[in-house]
Amino acid sequence: MAEENYYHTIEKPTAAEFTDRGSRFIAFAYSVDSIEAFKKCLSQVKELHPKSSHFCFAYRIGADGMTFRATDAGEPSGSAGRPILGQIDTRGLTNTAVIVVRYFGGTLLGIPGLINAYKTTASLALQLTPIVRKLVLFTYQVECDYTVANEFLKIIRQFDCIIHEQEMQLFCRYTIGVPRMHEDRVIGLLTTVRGLTLKKVTI
Repeated sequence: MAEENYYHTIEKPTAAEFTDRGSRFIAFAYSVDSIEAFKKCLSQVKELHPKSSHFCFAYRIGADGMTFRATDAGEPSGSAGRPILGQIDTRGLTNTAVIVVRYFGGTLLGIPGLINAYKTTASLALQLTPIVRKLVLFTYQVECDYTVANEFLKIIRQFDCIIHEQEMQLFCRYTIGVPRMHEDRVIGLLTTVRGLTLKKVTI
């Protein structure tokens, strides 16, 4: 299959530590699929390390990798966020975030020293988790009557679709992920199901 049908991210959260002239750098790597998910991770790290002087981070999100951010969080410009993002990009990852906590050790490291410390710590954390390949999915909201739910489920299971959410009330409502490679076929089949409505969701 074409590589555009997949993206690469990390399998599980990891943490790694690096020290330089008394300063401690602790990196936390996460797989995140939205900015909201990243913010939750950042809040957790801040709760774990309330006395830290800096929380520098970078993330790249989305199957196309077009949502990204890198911040120095008070460190000299370009000395923290960009080196962290560089480690994410070197591995070709997306839906990935790395947060590096710093405890100042009393000795100034200079910009080259900071770049090396943030780059090294991020790299160590990313080395501790396998890289996994995942399908690029498009999100759809589907509503149908109970009488055709089995027909709907049969179609999506045939093409490796994922059910993110489901709600059973007067009607069956689903939020599903449709693999890019099967999108045209799946949508073509679903539009033939009596009374079923579907809408593509832009995230």
